[in-house]
Amino acid sequence: MGIAKEEDPKGIKNHQDAVEVMEMKVVKFSRGKAANLANLRDKKLKGQLTGKEKLIGLSAKAAAQTEKWFLPIEGGYLEPEGFEKTYRYDQQSIVQEVDISSSKKPFDMILPVLGPYTLEYTSNGRYMIVGGRKGHIAMMDMLNMDLIKEFQVRETVHDVAFLHNEQLFAVAQKKYMYIYNRHGTEIHCLKEHGKSLKLQFLDKYFLLASINSFGQLHYQDMSTGEMIANYRTGLGRTDVMRVNPYNAVIGLGHAGGKVTMWKPTSVKPLVTMLCHNGPVTAVAFDRGGHLMATAGVDRKIKIWDLRKYEVVHSYAAHAQSLDFSQKGLLAGSNGSLVEIYRDCGGQDYKIYMKHRIVKGYQAGKVLFRPYEDICGIGHSMGLSAIIVPGSGEANFDTFVENPVETAKQRREREVHALLSKLQPETIMLNPNMIGSVRQPKKKEKKTKKEIEEEIKDAVEAAKNTRVKKKTKGKSKPSKRAKKMEQVVLRAKRPLLDQYKETEGQPDKKQRVGEKTELPKALQRFAKKGQS
Repeated sequence: MGIAKEEDPKGIKNHQDAVEVMEMKVVKFSRGKAANLANLRDKKLKGQLTGKEKLIGLSAKAAAQTEKWFLPIEGGYLEPEGFEKTYRYDQQSIVQEVDISSSKKPFDMILPVLGPYTLEYTSNGRYMIVGGRKGHIAMMDMLNMDLIKEFQVRETVHDVAFLHNEQLFAVAQKKYMYIYNRHGTEIHCLKEHGKSLKLQFLDKYFLLASINSFGQLHYQDMSTGEMIANYRTGLGRTDVMRVNPYNAVIGLGHAGGKVTMWKPTSVKPLVTMLCHNGPVTAVAFDRGGHLMATAGVDRKIKIWDLRKYEVVHSYAAHAQSLDFSQKGLLAGSNGSLVEIYRDCGGQDYKIYMKHRIVKGYQAGKVLFRPYEDICGIGHSMGLSAIIVPGSGEANFDTFVENPVETAKQRREREVHALLSKLQPETIMLNPNMIGSVRQPKKKEKKTKKEIEEEIKDAVEAAKNTRVKKKTKGKSKPSKRAKKMEQVVLRAKRPLLDQYKETEGQPDKKQRVGEKTELPKALQRFAKKGQS
């Protein structure tokens, strides 16, 4: 006889909870209720449908298991109870409820002398670079909250941007653009860009894009140093520029209310949209690339569907800066107020959170931190970071972006990025066209020479055809020659019509001897010889 072991009640409960969670996930991926096949008389059809229902169940279980392995963390949002409103929650009450590591991420950094400040994050969200208008540059490790480097350029700073990783970054200064490494050492001075006002880096193409004070758009390859393109926008000075993460098309907002979209291989803009009745103050693109948000001086924020180039929704609000998070939240800054909007379905954005900085501070750039529920704010008196639940992607793929990568992993990723660098010609509005088969074009008209050659070939082919010999005088040489002429004529006829079309019939000119009668009202203007 064996000895019965007592089972741990906690283990049984945990197992039951795991089974319940898995069942809920299977229901999430199922395709509705199973069909009732009991009353079906056709045995063959019943067997086929039973097999399909079984496959649907297996696919739902496989999808649930895959989600359990690859998406272990679920993102959450602020959930109101009863008549509560999520935008009434302040940062203090949110910080008290979150975990210890998340409560350390928000901060307020008061730097009143060298502002206003702009900021930029790396693509993995670990590093942040800030630039003060009066020349202050600082780089921080946001994972450990450490200051890596801080220096003063003693010039006006318009914008800052990381290149392919945190080792290099670009600064648009008073007269030229400069490239620095993470230790603050100047690497390059890019004089060809001129007085740059805004910078954007296209990471998959290693292209640095800038717009200067004369309205010139520059593209420079950072891997080779070659200037790829230099275009005049023709719409005046602008400092509103954003890159679409879906297709790497640059969007520019202009003083006339227009938004133009550019690629490095096109002299003219791909798209020109009249978005506002006054100057455009901010442009932002959704992660999926199909939504665009614009703000203007006419105190309107508009959400655009870029598949139809139509307004989805328009809101009476003003924003100096706009940004979409990884999960689709929209942040906008207006004076000392920062508002966060959430999609409630059908691209209908409603206020999700509000944050008011100290009265008198003017919020400038707002930017969501990748893979974190944090929104960074650069304002006139320094920097701030607030918690926005549900803004960041909860699960990251280390093959794409790794916030905790080592130096060796960073070097390997840099080599892989250079090897898989895309060419500027691949930037287009619809990147899905790459690798697809081009549709056949309409038949173009053939030239005279081509038609003449085809006529010759058709005549030779017709002459080589053998005519059957017939009895009773029908195979006489004269009749056979006549038949051959008919065969040749049939072969030439369709090609002769094309030949006439290419030649074109000359316009019927009036004969010299012909007289034309003018209307009575115009006869007094006719020459004496002409009646």
